[in-house]
Amino acid sequence: MYLIVIAWAYVTLMMAVAEATSTTGTVLGAIITFALYGLLPMGILVYILGTPSRKRAIKAREAAEQAAHDAAQEQARAHAATAAPGPEGASPLPDAGGEPSAALTPGAAMAVRKEP
Repeated sequence: MYLIVIAWAYVTLMMAVAEATSTTGTVLGAIITFALYGLLPMGILVYILGTPSRKRAIKAREAAEQAAHDAAQEQARAHAATAAPGPEGASPLPDAGGEPSAALTPGAAMAVRKEP
């Protein structure tokens, strides 16, 4: 792909030089020739031909994120399985930290909802 881009850039550069050095040509015409015949089509071509590699990179990044998430979940499960149960045999799974919930804390007030 890059060989095509380099070759086409060379061809359009030579076209622009010929336009600029021609007796009837102008530098503005050379710039427009290089931009419209060289840069614009090559930008589109590189974007289109680069799509599969961008998709592969996105999928690889998502797979790495999923693997990291799965490893963190497995580590949390392993930690929860080895942690001692809380008061009254409660499982530490909800917070995975081994701390009892607020309802099980001695002296804690329960939240009361006002009826409408």
